[in-house]
Amino acid sequence: MTTPVCASASNAAAPVKQTLPYPSFSSYMRARQPVLLRTARSLTGNPSDAEDLLQTALAKTYVAWERIEDHRALDGYVRRALLNTRTSQWRKRKVDEFACEELPEPVPASAADDPAERQALRDAMWRAIMRLPARQRAMVVLRYYEDLSEVQTAEVLGVSVGTVKSAVSRALGKLRDDAELELVRS
Repeated sequence: MTTPVCASASNAAAPVKQTLPYPSFSSYMRARQPVLLRTARSLTGNPSDAEDLLQTALAKTYVAWERIEDHRALDGYVRRALLNTRTSQWRKRKVDEFACEELPEPVPASAADDPAERQALRDAMWRAIMRLPARQRAMVVLRYYEDLSEVQTAEVLGVSVGTVKSAVSRALGKLRDDAELELVRS
């Protein structure tokens, strides 16, 4: 005959009936959780963060359950716990700013930010496209300006997909080597 090493192990086979110290808290939580979760979502803006926030506020409420005198005002208590917890989280957030002795150099504005430069590049691009042979020009316009796939471009022009690929490749090579575009880009 073997003797159990642990007294609780011998009782493990028997069903254990667990009673919660505050059954009224359990019923309150089940009844009001959807409403309180909506409040938490309005405070966080993120469903996952809202669930965490509500869980923390309900844990704080559970700890204070005996101290709450008026159980008709529980929603107000939990909402205040939600707000205080969210405020604490906000105050504890990490700020990624560091003081330093030297100021960073400002980023110079690129030519792409200047509307006149953008318009000059656009005009030069259209002049370069107009210098392409008609068939290549049609394929480049359909492929990149109309945003059609290679298959759709081939269907519209009545050619094979391979023809579209090779013609567009040659057209892009000509555009890369265009002298006017090189002047505008530099």
